[in-house]
Amino acid sequence: MLAVQPIPAFEDNYIWLLTEGGGNAVVVDPGDAEPVLERLSAEHLTLTAVLITHHHYDHTGGLDELLAAFPGLEINGPDDDRIRALTHRRREGETFVPAGLTTPFQVLEVPGHTSSHIAYLGAGRLFCGDTLFAAGCGRVFDGTFEQLAHSLERIAALPVDTLCYCAHEYTQANLGFAEWVEPDSPALAERVRQTQLQRARGQPTVPSRLDLERATNPFLRTREPKVIAAAERQAGHRMATSAEVFTALRRWKDERYD
Repeated sequence: MLAVQPIPAFEDNYIWLLTEGGGNAVVVDPGDAEPVLERLSAEHLTLTAVLITHHHYDHTGGLDELLAAFPGLEINGPDDDRIRALTHRRREGETFVPAGLTTPFQVLEVPGHTSSHIAYLGAGRLFCGDTLFAAGCGRVFDGTFEQLAHSLERIAALPVDTLCYCAHEYTQANLGFAEWVEPDSPALAERVRQTQLQRARGQPTVPSRLDLERATNPFLRTREPKVIAAAERQAGHRMATSAEVFTALRRWKDERYD
């Protein structure tokens, strides 16, 4: 059975450690090699594969050091020349089993945060990098707002019990913006309360279930009347599509909240 553990890195990153009860391990988005090597040593694990979601350095910066420690390491990622260490370029719809595991993963292309961002779906778990955050989503860098809106709609259509493993502990800040959008939401108020308790205990707020995201994450709620109304008030005009609503929300957060 697939087990997933967080390896904290930098100030707020999560590198995800995947194991199945043997001596092999896979990590997702190792921006820093040091905490990964420490965890592998402490648990007597051999790193057999890496899953990369996108090219940003805080997701790829540990690759060279990990390759030096584990020659022949399988490195999976998007078809992007900015990630120099790739051994396998993964594309939309492909299913593969990472070296050292038996769990198959499906590749989803989810551009927007970056133009080549991908996610990995396996055993009811979605490793979504910086596309979807708990209660939020990534900024648009070299992708487009329309791409990110579409990518989030694809994720929202997955089974509601999907566990979403994003790469950052941004939940409390994201919930603050969500309260700007839907200040009267009981589901959101309860999530804020639960998140405060988790962080006070030093617990991660990730992963989150997709049904919770659909109930409280404004970027997955762009067809909800109250979210549409909030976006239209902020933008000062009516909107015809959910992509317009998403773009207004993302720009609102970029310009007024973050």
